[in-house]
Amino acid sequence: MSEAPLAGRLAAPARVRRVLICEDSKTFAAGLTRLLTRDHDIEVVAVCETAEQAIARLPALKPDLVTMDLELPGMSGVAAIEQIMSVLPLPILVLSGHVERRSETALMALAAGALDAVPKNGLDILDPDGLSAKALRARVKLLSGVKVIRHPRARLTNARPPSAWVRPASAIGIVASTGGPQALAAVLADIPATFAVPIFVVQHISSGFGEGFASWLDGQVPLPVRLATPGATVGPGIWVAPDGAHTVLRSTGFGVDRTTQGLHCPSGDVLLRSIATAAGAHGVAVVLTGMGRDGAEGLAAVQRAGGLTIAQDAATCAVYGMPKAAAELGAGLVLPLAGVAPRLRALRAVGLVR
Repeated sequence: MSEAPLAGRLAAPARVRRVLICEDSKTFAAGLTRLLTRDHDIEVVAVCETAEQAIARLPALKPDLVTMDLELPGMSGVAAIEQIMSVLPLPILVLSGHVERRSETALMALAAGALDAVPKNGLDILDPDGLSAKALRARVKLLSGVKVIRHPRARLTNARPPSAWVRPASAIGIVASTGGPQALAAVLADIPATFAVPIFVVQHISSGFGEGFASWLDGQVPLPVRLATPGATVGPGIWVAPDGAHTVLRSTGFGVDRTTQGLHCPSGDVLLRSIATAAGAHGVAVVLTGMGRDGAEGLAAVQRAGGLTIAQDAATCAVYGMPKAAAELGAGLVLPLAGVAPRLRALRAVGLVR
């Protein structure tokens, strides 16, 4: 028996991720370069000390990912992210000293289109073989393959929704992860301040950012935004799940689940399952952009209860992971991002199932 050709027996080479570093500290940039290139599948194609330099070199270098500091001479990191995502969208990972508890600057960077934010003080650049270094390289390789697009915010219109869209609702649950802050702001900015159905949000975000995220979102949308605290009376507005516990909806108000184990806490699945139980056919589940499957099982529970279920479509997702899983489990509607708010605006508020 003749042997197979050598080329057919050799494994295909791994794809090299091309990274551009935007960092004004030469010391940190050099350490970051050593840390990243410890993995032969990562190549640092350029180090730029200003955002202007980085933006100018993007068309020629075509990196797979940009690491972006937020405090830079000249144009700020947030402004640079906004410009990159409007002209030549690509994955951006924030590496900054401004990534800290309740950091509004980091939240602004995520809303502008950055996929993730990592604090500099949590990264030991002097130990390229340490746990933090390995975790960063893994994150860079993962994020560099994410498809990113622009998410221009929809404008609120006065057009009346088709009568077929009008249905009673007592609770809306929205789940998002990677790319979520920008997507959530786009959807919720298009919901009027008079909207009477309470909206509950689970956004996967680094621990300690929950309160800051709620505060930031409150400044972006017409409806008031608050943290969903145990015992609070459910009412109109936007309620954001706090850090460190699962938020559950009951007919009497909010509850907290600290026992359910899982990858995410707070969990979209836990929230949406509670909406299916408390609201029944008057529940609404929406799963937006993000990695993984969180929210899909909960959305399926709302669907089985007779509620309205929506998954964001692939074309408008930063990451078509969670919405894809939700669609595969039977989401009633798969919509572009701009199509979500009109469906929600058509809902008519009713009380919770008792």
